Amino acid sequence: MTDAPTNETLRLAGLEAQAEIRIDRWGIPHIKAASEKDLFFVQGFNAARDRLWQLDLWRKRGLGLLAADFGPGYLAQDHAARHFLYRGDMAPEWISYAPDTQAICTAFAAGINAYVALCEAEQARLPPEFAIFGTRPSRWQPADVVRIRSHALTRNGISEILRANIMTLADAETDLLRFELDPPVSPTPEEGISLADIPLAATRLFKLATAAVIFDKARLAATLGDVWKWTEVTDLGDIVQAIAEEGSNNWAVHGSRTESGRPILASDPHRAHAVPSLRYLVHLEAPGLNVIGTGEPTAPGVSLGHNDRTAFGLTIFGADQEDVYVYQTKEGDPEHYRYADGWEKITRIEENFPVKGYPDQTLTLSFTRHGPILHENPKIHQVIAMRTVWLAPGTAAYLGSLSYMRSGSVQAFSQALGSWGTPSVNHVSADVDGNIGWFTAGFTPVRRNWEGLLPVPGHGSHEWDGFLPAGELPRKYNPGEGFVASANEMNLPADRDPKAPSIGHEWAEVSRAQRIKSVLRVDPKHTLKASMALQTDVYSRPAATICAMLQQVASRQPLDDRQEHTTKLFNGWDYRLEAGSAAAALFEVWWMKHLRPALLAKFAPNPTVRQLLLPGDVDRMLALISESGTLWDAAERDAMLVSTLSDGFADCENRLGAEPAAWRWGDLHRALFEHATSRIKTEDATDWNVGPLPVGGSRSTPMHAGYRMGDFGVNAGASVRLVMDVGDWDNSVCINTPGQSGDPRSRHYGDLASIWSKGEYVPLLYSEAHIARETIHRIMLLPG
Repeated sequence: MTDAPTNETLRLAGLEAQAEIRIDRWGIPHIKAASEKDLFFVQGFNAARDRLWQLDLWRKRGLGLLAADFGPGYLAQDHAARHFLYRGDMAPEWISYAPDTQAICTAFAAGINAYVALCEAEQARLPPEFAIFGTRPSRWQPADVVRIRSHALTRNGISEILRANIMTLADAETDLLRFELDPPVSPTPEEGISLADIPLAATRLFKLATAAVIFDKARLAATLGDVWKWTEVTDLGDIVQAIAEEGSNNWAVHGSRTESGRPILASDPHRAHAVPSLRYLVHLEAPGLNVIGTGEPTAPGVSLGHNDRTAFGLTIFGADQEDVYVYQTKEGDPEHYRYADGWEKITRIEENFPVKGYPDQTLTLSFTRHGPILHENPKIHQVIAMRTVWLAPGTAAYLGSLSYMRSGSVQAFSQALGSWGTPSVNHVSADVDGNIGWFTAGFTPVRRNWEGLLPVPGHGSHEWDGFLPAGELPRKYNPGEGFVASANEMNLPADRDPKAPSIGHEWAEVSRAQRIKSVLRVDPKHTLKASMALQTDVYSRPAATICAMLQQVASRQPLDDRQEHTTKLFNGWDYRLEAGSAAAALFEVWWMKHLRPALLAKFAPNPTVRQLLLPGDVDRMLALISESGTLWDAAERDAMLVSTLSDGFADCENRLGAEPAAWRWGDLHRALFEHATSRIKTEDATDWNVGPLPVGGSRSTPMHAGYRMGDFGVNAGASVRLVMDVGDWDNSVCINTPGQSGDPRSRHYGDLASIWSKGEYVPLLYSEAHIARETIHRIMLLPG
């Protein structure tokens, strides 16, 4: 069990001095140690205490060791994952993040292993998932923390392959329905590249390497003969949508625009929902370091939060960190590909893969000089590979925070960002001296002669010329408007030299960013409550835009009785997608299930192309609805709005009943945190899922709440929310979901889910007095 008794004392081999973990009533651990070495040791121990099943599965997925526990159905995923491990020199890798990274990771891994040893001695502590699968947690090596890259967010290799296929079947204009490009550019195939020869199958290895671990009875029962049947883990449309869901909001407001006179910093990263949560809140204190916030439990440190002087948060920034290369292989010798004036040999590495129930298997990993081979076609003498920043030292996700989490000021924070490799992000920071700043960071390849939007020749004509220096990426310090904010939108400076190397062209829709900035712009006395309200704001720009157009249509053409009745549901609506709103339910069903598909069918009549465009670029589609005339006439647009609205109304009647007054968006739009074992457990087994819980919002609202197209089930959004009062730290608030613990037996497994679904928060305690008052469980750790 993870949180009983109320007080306990443990002796741990490897700990050098007394330390303690105090867990507050919301499951947040406050760790205090006598040295940083012990601090990170205890952080690893505590992460395993709450999340051992998650940590063990993350490590085995990343290192390609799933088949050893779960059988042949996972061997193809192992094979894919090992292609994207860091395989370079460890010396530059260790010093890339902070001077003491190796020591930190060594202590962190030792702490995890100490908890594994405790579970071996006291079997009752082992999370119940291990008993279900008949497996045991493995011990960690320090390098495991940094070598695994495939959980990070990078772009845009998959998009390049999709664009090649869409341009083959249609044209570049059609592809803008998938991703509008900004700064605008017209993608053109490079000489010698046939886009028709870039198959969708080239996405398979990368998809599989980055896929979550899914448990299915048939997959667990697979034999060696079934290995390569388990390569299509997810439909292509699902992974494209998943990429679109990954975003965040953040802002920092200068004290001159807050009621308290102190800066306020807010950050809420968005990812796929899961149980346990992707992120974990923790407080780390040792002499010279006192930092609290969140990160991924598989890594030491804190990536969003604050120390005693500086707060920091992040969102994804759209820098392009991947390229797809196409090579000509030698006639009669497919093991060599053309490079420069000669031929280079494909690197083939044979590796051993343990497989449950079978002898170890030997599989081959294949690479060009640029990276993993995605696809080989001997018939046309072609190889396709991916180059990604993952292969460079310093690109383990979020580990650059080991430098900046110790920064004493916004300026010092910005100077530490040269250590940040992946993912590419918008950092915001604020300090107790009243300064705020926005700094983009992440290794950004310098492409001298192309934009990175389509596959390019691999023979040496398109090489990266290093990475852009951190100081040349966009940033602001104490801007005149009194705040900084980002929400994954295109935020490159308008005056950036158009001849400068491309940073990126693919961004999230602008809806969240526009709403956030518009609210902050008119609020001269911002408060913590206002930031909380903004993080949970469900105003929908698509609803406002489309309903305004519908109102115009209704004013200039007659509607039948049913259409009149339908449009009245929107009368007086404030375009907020509240969970209890009937208008919100009608709008989302109409927009996403009827109007959006009709738009795509109009401008992409080929059904195969339409599948590749999903979920579609919202900004592009709103522009098409608002600006008829060039691509279609107003009459056709108006007819589409009215006819699809009628269809959407009928759809709502089928889904929610015949009485519109009883419709509720939250009756469709519900968050279910599904445990990995839910698909294989027997019906009489304990249900470890959390929810479903009604929630408002959509992927277009500041409170991001993305959902499955099939049933509107919420599957993505804020995994954690932080709002920090810079300088009066105990006023700060947070929420994680569904709970801090990953152990289904723990009181903290799902205790925050209901609070989260209501848009509420819990305290982010920092001072000794407040922590002591709210501690409900204390673990004293003594050297063993």
